[in-house]
Amino acid sequence: MARVREVATSGPYQPTWESLQQYTAPRWYEDAKFGVFIHWGVYSVPAFGNEWYARNMYKQGTKEFEHHVATYGPHTEFGYKDFVEQFRAPQFDPAAWAATFHRAGAQFVVPVAEHHDGFAMYATERSDWNAAVRGPGRDVVGELGEAVRASGMVLGASSHRAEHWWFMNGGTEFDSDVRDPANAAFYGPALRQETAPNEQFLEDWLLRTVELIDRHRPQVLWFDWWIETPAFAPYLKLLAAYYYNSAARWGREVVINYKWQAYPDGAAVYDVERGALQGIHPRVWQNDTSVGRTSWSWVPDQQYKTVGELVAELVDVVAKNGVLLLNVGPKADGTLAPEEVEILHGIGDWLTVNGQAIYGSRPWTIPGEGPTRLAAGSFVDATAREYTGRDVRFTTRTDSAGTHLYAIPLGPVDGGVLRIRSWGTGAGLLGDYDDLTVLGGPGEVSARRTDEALEVDLPAGGSVVRVTLRPQEVQKAHDGLN
Repeated sequence: MARVREVATSGPYQPTWESLQQYTAPRWYEDAKFGVFIHWGVYSVPAFGNEWYARNMYKQGTKEFEHHVATYGPHTEFGYKDFVEQFRAPQFDPAAWAATFHRAGAQFVVPVAEHHDGFAMYATERSDWNAAVRGPGRDVVGELGEAVRASGMVLGASSHRAEHWWFMNGGTEFDSDVRDPANAAFYGPALRQETAPNEQFLEDWLLRTVELIDRHRPQVLWFDWWIETPAFAPYLKLLAAYYYNSAARWGREVVINYKWQAYPDGAAVYDVERGALQGIHPRVWQNDTSVGRTSWSWVPDQQYKTVGELVAELVDVVAKNGVLLLNVGPKADGTLAPEEVEILHGIGDWLTVNGQAIYGSRPWTIPGEGPTRLAAGSFVDATAREYTGRDVRFTTRTDSAGTHLYAIPLGPVDGGVLRIRSWGTGAGLLGDYDDLTVLGGPGEVSARRTDEALEVDLPAGGSVVRVTLRPQEVQKAHDGLN
């Protein structure tokens, strides 16, 4: 703790909210736009319900509880800890994973370093319950990090450790292996969620995170929701100052993702789970969501989103100054589910053609137009979003050839004619432009601009429209009165 405090007070930042709010998100992250999240752990072995199996199997009356007893026997004879030895992951190939994520167009990768269940997916000196010692016998985060960086992507890591304070407490309410003191090192305090974590737990949470930072130097550090509990506040300040100052010593720029009000505005990057914002956020933000609708980890009955739906979600997020972190859930044996690989490849195919409208882009004057109203907030993706070709999002990007403006329809365009109302002369939003093209289409495109809209005849295989803004002439200064 003394070393943590020394680093946290020796650098560009101090462990105060005022100092931390001087933070600015790095350019690489703002330009990246798309990352891959990975939920893979012991919960992938039972593969039932979702990644909260460790909690729900100890909650009497749940489907997980009934499934566990029927499949594995009483909780005194087979508890969650016993899945660890079944988690061998014989086909885990970090290079193959990295190749798939690279093919999808991801710019950074965020594996879950430790979920609520308390099993660390990296080598740690703070617990024997880690993947390097038990289960796979491999430092998953370390090996994946090497493969990710070798592919030119950025490594991140997520910590869900905070919730471990109470996550297994259902097992204390009946005769189960959670009650056995011999298992306390794994099952944790297992206390009531209403109680604030004590200093011993908070210091351990901080030092686990510091060890993760020191060992693997992740450039994205993602936290789940419970860190906004008031008891965490002084430790969050220490952690952020330690991380930012450490990154300055490495010569790297880093990101902390937080939910709700865990950090004050500007001190880190705001994250919305399975969510959306109504308009353009003044600072870069992130939406974390999954290819599956109900589970973050792999389950046999996963309900998958379509490639079109996920591309539309990416586009909507980017148009509002956001970044999309899209989760996949590998199987317990270490393979990526074919359905999830197909989804990632589909997104990659779209980005191969249309990526210039996404990567390195910034929001335009307005995020978009169209009749479909999107619910804002967290957890709004339980049902499919039915977009039309009239739902359009806008992005802009400046390079050596000029400033480009993009119109991206979120759904199929009726009749092959894209009508962009915000680009009509009557809207007063778009001035003169040159070089109207459709990404992925042939050279010349037929288009008509009226007071009501810019109408573009879309060629086969293309739907994203780009115009290059005409530079405005600047009057030369001269002597005399105006």
